[in-house]
Order: sequence, then structure tokens, then C-alpha cells
Amino acid sequence: MSEKLENAKKLYLEGIKDGNMDVVDTYSGDRYTQHSTGVKDGAQGFKDFFKGFLERTNDRDIRVVRAIEDGSYVFVHVYQDIDNGEAKWITTDMFDTDENDKLIEHWDVIAPYQDPSKNMGGTDQVLGDFEIKDLDKTEENKALIRSFFVDVFQNKNHDAVEKYISTEKYINRNPHVPNGIDAVKQFLANQDFNYDFIFHVMGQGDHVVSYSKATLDGNELAVFDIFRIENGKIVEHWDNMEPIPPRSEWENTGKF
Repeated sequence: MSEKLENAKKLYLEGIKDGNMDVVDTYSGDRYTQHSTGVKDGAQGFKDFFKGFLERTNDRDIRVVRAIEDGSYVFVHVYQDIDNGEAKWITTDMFDTDENDKLIEHWDVIAPYQDPSKNMGGTDQVLGDFEIKDLDKTEENKALIRSFFVDVFQNKNHDAVEKYISTEKYINRNPHVPNGIDAVKQFLANQDFNYDFIFHVMGQGDHVVSYSKATLDGNELAVFDIFRIENGKIVEHWDNMEPIPPRSEWENTGKF
């Protein structure tokens, strides 16, 4: 694992989990531009925000479940259990890094973790096997996902969904959509959902991550999608969605 990815994980585990706020100075670069809308820019903004969080919580079970890197960008998919079930969260975080592998910019989406037994597909929102394969297909798989968004969602070519998603197996870890390609077709037919723009696509082997602005029934969302690809088709999907708050509530330049 690279130093840049270790820095991202350590910021989470040493800073937030263990409560050592000074590590942000160790792992961040000359700047730390923040896009989590409730947090001010800079290392001090990070410290000020999490000071209250650490004072309010006693037990923080935080686990980095999957992590990928692509160029200067790193991504972590994290499960959080706060105070033995008082709150459970799924967090998705993307960082840009400098030439010294220090963290210089951060984007995130956080959403509640739901009991898998209550999810429509019975799947867990964050778990699943994580092993990066097919490193030689990274760029091919990133291109597939870009084309998927443009073709199926932005151009509304719903009949093309089988070009991108496996008809044999498709595990959907969105709690509101069942497994299988037929459920995707039904979702596309019945929901007013669109990706307004794709901010960034990164990938490593068979895993591709996208960060996008989307609308659902007219409401703006920040969305991370994670895809696992086999033989040129999407076979597994995780996502994390968060409503974009009003601009008056932003402490920085916003989600993007």
C-alpha cells in the first residue's frame, strides 16, 4: 500500500478513531482544501470540527473496508459504529495528494448505515469481498463507467443497460434497490434520477469509483458510486448519497 493511501487511513484511524487531532498536521500538505460542507478549510478547520465530535463520543469503532488509489487520488470506504450502536454511518472519502503523498484536498459523503435485513436486496451497504484484480484493465474499466453514465443516465438510453451490467449476476448494495439487472431496469423506468455531472472517476483494476452531482425527484445529491467489474460488465455496486445543503450552510466552497 502506498504512503498516500496510508496517510488517508491514518488520518481516519489515528485522528478520528483514536482522537489525536494533531495527526492532521502530519498527514496533510501545505494546504488542506475541504469540501465537507460543515468543516472549514485547513488543518485547523479539521481540528475545530472534530473537537466537538470527540467530546460527544466515547467509543468509535471505525473500519476502513476498502481503499483504492489512482494517480494522486486516494479513496476509502469506511464503516463507523459510534458509541456501541448509538449511530452507524457509511462514509466515502476521496483525497488528492501532493508530490510528497500528503493530503491536500478532501471530498466526502456520509449516510446512515442500515440493518441489512431491512434492505431490499438483503445486502450489506459496505461489506463484500475486497481484492483488487485486473490491474491491466484499469483504464478500460474507467472508460466503461464514464460511458455507462453518459449513455444510460444522461442520454436516457435505458435499453443499453445490458451493455454495461451483467445479466448473469449483479449485486446491488444500495438498500433501496434489489439485486439483478431487472431491478435496475425498473428503477430507471420509475425514478426521476439523473447524474447532472461526473466530477471525478478514479479506478484501480476491477474497481472504479465515481464522485458525482445527481438529482432525485428534483433534489440535489452528492454521490459516490463504487463498481466492481468482471469481463467488461458491472457485477457489483455500492453507493453513498447525501443531500447537498443550502449554500448558506456551507463553511467552505461546497461539495465539489
